[in-house]
Amino acid sequence: MLKTICFTMMVAMSLTLMGPGQWIAPALAADAELSKDSTLEGVMRRGELRIGLEVGYMPFEMIDKRSGLRQKEIQHGGFRRKGRKLSLMGFDIDMGIEMAKALGVKPVFVDTLWPSIIPALNLGRFDVIFGGMSVTESRKEKVDFADPLMTVGQTVLLNAKHKGAVTSYKDLDDPKFVVVSKPGTTGEEAVKKMIPNAVYETADTEIAGATRVLNGTADAFVYDFPFNAVFSAIHDSDRLVFLDEPFTEEPIAWAIRKNDPDFMNFLNSFLDRIKADGRFDKMYDKWFNSSDWHKFVR
Repeated sequence: MLKTICFTMMVAMSLTLMGPGQWIAPALAADAELSKDSTLEGVMRRGELRIGLEVGYMPFEMIDKRSGLRQKEIQHGGFRRKGRKLSLMGFDIDMGIEMAKALGVKPVFVDTLWPSIIPALNLGRFDVIFGGMSVTESRKEKVDFADPLMTVGQTVLLNAKHKGAVTSYKDLDDPKFVVVSKPGTTGEEAVKKMIPNAVYETADTEIAGATRVLNGTADAFVYDFPFNAVFSAIHDSDRLVFLDEPFTEEPIAWAIRKNDPDFMNFLNSFLDRIKADGRFDKMYDKWFNSSDWHKFVR
């Protein structure tokens, strides 16, 4: 307990004293008395912060087709692209870079299929889950969540042939409609709970699900507002209708292994600091309120 309190006080003091753009000195964690069970102890020993996510969730994590123009290539691991180097961009990528700088370590983004991301965290494949994970009661049984970053909700991408006839998710609650979402997500939960009479089909990725609607092989795609908003902005409006009123309300937050107060205190203090000094708002505006980056998504 004393070690945990000691580390927490040092992190809080460092975050309070930092000015914008300044970081916790890399020596901080080495000097702090970390709990031997804390994830932070492993982060500092390795010199890497391993961040689990699934690439393709716009605007959080995406492949940058400029091939390193925006930032250096980052070694990418996980279950799908192990050993391959990808240039990544997005809100979570910028956030991960800031967080790693705060600890004086390198960020490593680990691409992992979403249905297996919590088991992978608990197996130690990475240190923290990003990826816009919604806080749910079932997930809280398996992981601990930091303070929410923001709140999002489920929305509908609709094939344009249904324009005018379908004006709400409620209108899709009929077996004549094929509704798609991604397995293991709150989008899937929303379809099963709130549109139970539609024919539900899964897509492995967000892009695949939304593209089915674009091509007319599905009637609707139910997913988080940020992704659907970006997809509809990038693609031909004559083929899609974006029902942009969220019909759920979901806080999203970073997730870590259970019972790690050192790491949790750092994450919450870090979030408080970047919100206070304007860095959070700057990143949010860049990825959520601007379309300048759309042309660089691969």
